Amino acid sequence: MTDQEQPEADVTTKPAEPSDDFVTTSHSLGDLHYTVTTGRIVLREEVFEKDTFTGIKSKAELSITAYTRDGADAAQRPVTFAFNGGPGSSSAWLHLGVLGPRRVEAPDAEVDLAPPYTLTDNHETLLRDSDLVFIDPISTGYSRPSEGNEAKPYLGYKGDIESVAEVIRLWTTRNNRWLSPKFLAGESYGTTRAAGLAAYLQRRFAMYLNGVMLISPVLDFGTLRFTDHNDQPYSLFLPTYAAIAHYHGMHEGRELSDVLDEAERYASDTLPWVLSRGARLSADERAEAVATIARLTGLSQEYVDSVDMRIEHIRFYTQLLRHKRMSVGRLDGRFTGHEADYGRERFGSDPFTDAIAGAYAAGINHYVRAELEYHNDLHYELISDAGSKWSYTDFEGRNISVADRLAEAMRMNPHLRVHVGCGYYDGGTPHAAAEYTMARLAIPEHLRNNIEFKYYEAGHMMYVHAQSRLAQSRHLSEFVTGGGS
Repeated sequence: MTDQEQPEADVTTKPAEPSDDFVTTSHSLGDLHYTVTTGRIVLREEVFEKDTFTGIKSKAELSITAYTRDGADAAQRPVTFAFNGGPGSSSAWLHLGVLGPRRVEAPDAEVDLAPPYTLTDNHETLLRDSDLVFIDPISTGYSRPSEGNEAKPYLGYKGDIESVAEVIRLWTTRNNRWLSPKFLAGESYGTTRAAGLAAYLQRRFAMYLNGVMLISPVLDFGTLRFTDHNDQPYSLFLPTYAAIAHYHGMHEGRELSDVLDEAERYASDTLPWVLSRGARLSADERAEAVATIARLTGLSQEYVDSVDMRIEHIRFYTQLLRHKRMSVGRLDGRFTGHEADYGRERFGSDPFTDAIAGAYAAGINHYVRAELEYHNDLHYELISDAGSKWSYTDFEGRNISVADRLAEAMRMNPHLRVHVGCGYYDGGTPHAAAEYTMARLAIPEHLRNNIEFKYYEAGHMMYVHAQSRLAQSRHLSEFVTGGGS
């Protein structure tokens, strides 16, 4: 056959359907023997044309890492599905920070570590009490849409919830775990996801959960967003500002608990009234408020007065130590960093993230390949830009809040318990905002006994602080086993 007679290529050929690419390995941690399965699970959808079923096609591939304890009774053994937030964050932080059997030795505010970093055994792992499934949502970790599909449908509240829920349903079904106690563990936007999932799993699949762990929660965005004519965040962030100021020596001779007590009382009782008065405040009332806010936050009275007593959070993190030519971390105010220009009221990056990202990136990339033996040349997206593309169209025209979803899940399932973990130095999701939101859940009074709060002298990822990690590990273990308060 001559070249001219060669048949034309079939340009209509469809991409080959992907398949799960899991790798399974066995490990031990003292007397804890466990199996790890890691790789990508393929999500598929039913296809209909004019109401006629035409088949099933792949739509996405999500990376997961699942830990199961060897020899355990699967029907009795709890399983926890865990993820971080962002949006755009992989699950590496919870995975290698506090929950998994291996953890990163990462820098802390008072523990300086240089690269390269190391992994160590995590003897306090939640795996002792619960099997673990870490999920990387689309555009994080190795998770991507299938060939020929777009990421856009998953980069938003609804698509994210549905895809993560499908992973949970598939894993539960394939591993015969419908009779196991089931928990969700989310951090930051992962708590937004967890609250939505609790309701969605119950409504869509009648999958009822035993508990939800909300670590550094954000359920009501109105408590965190400094927008025009929304004074809520200015009050709810004040106790966190006071705690950070205390850490940096602005409340000499006082205990943190004393400073927090005063700041929380002022933020809940007086400051909302002060801000609501506006021009109706008398000169003496304004002067007293300015002086109190300045004393609690460690800022000057001149600065507090100049911003009309409304201290936006990034402004605070760049202003507090400006006299020392340093900024403080947003996600953990114990950390400090340096800027190129100290005249700005925005920092170039969060000193906390700068300090720890390298350790977690090194840890997860080494761990997955060298210890779990999973090989994939895709870049593991520790933190992607998905957040900049995130859609909240499901909340168009109203405040972004999933508090109603969590309340719905608790009303439907009165056995659902909720753990809330907060860091006092967390300037991204302050503890006062979590308290405010949870206190306003539309649930019967007796269900409030299902909610527990735990606090740590650390930040958003409290587990980077050694003492907080040990305490948090104990608290999560007690929550899963029912041994907590």
